[in-house]
Amino acid sequence: MKNKPEWIKARISNMEQIEETMSILRGLSLNTVCEGAQCPNIGECFGKKTATFMIMGEVCTRRCRFCAVPKGEAQCLDLKEPANIGLACSKLGLKHVVVTSVTRDDIHDGGASHFAETVHEIKRQNPETTIELLIPDLKGDWEALKVITDSKPNILNHNLETVPLLYEEVRPQADYKRSLELLQKVKSFDSKIFTKSGIMLGLGEKEEDVLQVMDDLVSVDCDILTIGQYLQPSSSHIELKEYIHPDKFAEYERIGKEKGFKYVASGPLVRSSFNASIGMEKMAL
Repeated sequence: MKNKPEWIKARISNMEQIEETMSILRGLSLNTVCEGAQCPNIGECFGKKTATFMIMGEVCTRRCRFCAVPKGEAQCLDLKEPANIGLACSKLGLKHVVVTSVTRDDIHDGGASHFAETVHEIKRQNPETTIELLIPDLKGDWEALKVITDSKPNILNHNLETVPLLYEEVRPQADYKRSLELLQKVKSFDSKIFTKSGIMLGLGEKEEDVLQVMDDLVSVDCDILTIGQYLQPSSSHIELKEYIHPDKFAEYERIGKEKGFKYVASGPLVRSSFNASIGMEKMAL
């Protein structure tokens, strides 16, 4: 793996706060994508008493080559999990919460009902908290998607992850057009839900590919775009081709805003759920 440049540096803040956050999560048997996906911002987020919950277990049924989340045989659903997430939001004092999941192709609705129940519990226990969901593609089951949109999250995120030319290599079980259609369907089911998507850079994509992804997302009325640097979790994951300079990320942010996104976060350490509350604040203006 390539040596990291100076601009790939994550901050670690209040250790006491980090330990308190982890204690709350462990006490409620909750998983986070911060840990599962080896997010570089985990110290900063946990230090601010925030986390991105990862529901439906910690083992994914797909084998995307960029992702650090463990792959294998899926676990049984924890029926207490939605209520525990609602309680964790209260204990952490979250004003904006992000909930994602492993991909559960083994479940008939892809876990849509579990997502909806989680939204219900967060709202029941934290009526003032805004909710953002980061969901898998549900294998194109739009009835399952409607179960999620009917629960009325504020933001629904589905990441494209990379440019279409790299899908076969990076995420062979996904489909670029299906993911775009999912984002479009969200708007057709409930136009009040803000949609969001994100991509990684450094996998060998070209600038024209990135700009085409932007155009494709604008064409389906996507509101928020995140762009971050791919960091290779291990030597067994897909190879990192290059580190993108922060100036290039800034250029993509400018271009994205010009193309019509309501909010763009673009930078080496940007992740779809990192500082997600800022995107919600922008949408509320």
